[in-house]
Amino acid sequence: MKLRAPMPELEGATTWLNGQVSKEDLVGEKPTLIHFWSISCHLCKEAMPKVNEFRDEYKDQLNVVAVHMPRSEDDLNIEQIEKVAKEHEITQPIFVDSEHKLTDSFENQYVPAYYVFDKTGQLRHFQAGGSGMKMLEKRVNRVLGEIEKSE
Repeated sequence: MKLRAPMPELEGATTWLNGQVSKEDLVGEKPTLIHFWSISCHLCKEAMPKVNEFRDEYKDQLNVVAVHMPRSEDDLNIEQIEKVAKEHEITQPIFVDSEHKLTDSFENQYVPAYYVFDKTGQLRHFQAGGSGMKMLEKRVNRVLGEIEKSE
């Protein structure tokens, strides 16, 4: 997915956990962080406290949506996904992408992966891998800063 590309529609979930959102719910008011993770991904679990910190610290300024992207048959167990989400305090909406429909829309191949969209729904930052949370925080703050300037 290229920078400045529009956010894909959030369609094709095999299920949603913690509530369901649509692109229309996310675009317009505030920027959005969409993060891909998997229950079999060690790096995802290590990074989750930082993602949760973002979610909580910026709750009034930033939408946060999780996408569970299975990497193997073992990752398709919905009870296991729910259990790991609870253990890692993932309280934001979780798009369970067991058929890789959203993964394909995002052209995503990685977990963890982070997509930051501005409030108009344009992709402003993409990052993959467990490191670089400081960079992600900078990008989120840059997008949030643009809102303050435009108001």
